[in-house]
Amino acid sequence: MGRRRGEALEAAILDAAWEELSERGYANLTVDSVARRAGTSKPVLYRRWADKQKLVEAAVVRCNDAQLAPPADTGSLRGDLIATLTELSETRGPFLTQLSLLLVDYFAEAESSFAELREMFVAGRRSGRDEIMRRAVERGEIDPAKLTPRIASLPFDLLRGETMMTLRPVAPEVIEEVVDTIFLPLVRP
Repeated sequence: MGRRRGEALEAAILDAAWEELSERGYANLTVDSVARRAGTSKPVLYRRWADKQKLVEAAVVRCNDAQLAPPADTGSLRGDLIATLTELSETRGPFLTQLSLLLVDYFAEAESSFAELREMFVAGRRSGRDEIMRRAVERGEIDPAKLTPRIASLPFDLLRGETMMTLRPVAPEVIEEVVDTIFLPLVRP
């Protein structure tokens, strides 16, 4: 096997960092262990990432990006939200729960939070949530004057909170309740 370079090398390193993080947690992950697992050297890692925090952030963003699916487009705000929240609950919920446990020490060391990590996930691109809201405004299902950033994030925040509290996918009836009785009345024209 030839020497890896560029994107192939970076992918191998980030995959190794994610595997180390998953197995050991942030506190026990070392740049040495990532380099060994990736079959490369510490200087190669340090040329790309200044420190362990930056390496872990890049690995988490890569893992997140690999799991992203486009938001549902059912033709209605209610349908889009229910389908997207259901998909997020079933696929992203376990990922975020695992991530919160693995990164406890990261958040303390970096003096960071999930909100800041989410900003890394979104980093300059339109989120699925924003796309759902944009389409609903265009269809006249949302009064744009009522759609503050906090209200736009509300169904997703409630889903995240429910997932973190139960450590299970959110029941369909809970998702429908969040959409029908909490969110939609706040944004309808």
